[in-house]
Amino acid sequence: MNIATKAMPDNTVQKADLRRELLACRQAIDAEVRRSRDQLIAGQVVAWWMQERPSCLGVYMPMRAEPDLQAAYAELSALGAKFALPIVTAKDAPLTFIAWAPGDALTKDAFGVLVPVSGEVVQPDALLIPCVGFDANRYRLGYGGGFYDRTLAAKPRPVAVGIAYACMRTRFEADPYDVPMDRMITD
Repeated sequence: MNIATKAMPDNTVQKADLRRELLACRQAIDAEVRRSRDQLIAGQVVAWWMQERPSCLGVYMPMRAEPDLQAAYAELSALGAKFALPIVTAKDAPLTFIAWAPGDALTKDAFGVLVPVSGEVVQPDALLIPCVGFDANRYRLGYGGGFYDRTLAAKPRPVAVGIAYACMRTRFEADPYDVPMDRMITD
């Protein structure tokens, strides 16, 4: 199913309903197809990093059928990339980022997200941000907690690179606090 081609009578689809629909669509992607799409996205992430060379890249560990970029992280690490993983420190706060490298110990937090067991707090200058959905203007639909919105509202603002499968492109009304991604990378 491609959400982008689904008939929508107007642009006022409730985000919670749209989020459920997109998550079900993403979960339904065949595992082999998902691996192929992940490789396509990973190749683009590596190419983007080679061009931009951020000093520290905020990344994510996949959950809920998000694109899995761990192969790209390993390749970039071999090229000298420095990474950080996000952690939630408070419900209404921006994310905090902890230095991380492939192979470092991880544990699940209260949300079931893999986070570093320990490490130094760092400020990435670019973030790879998983998207439940996105629109033609690069606005991101996430899980609804607002953590990345608050993170992108902070100064200095890191470069925001949205990561999603192309079939997750849809239409929705962006809220005033939403921040468009600087770039979207899809399959």
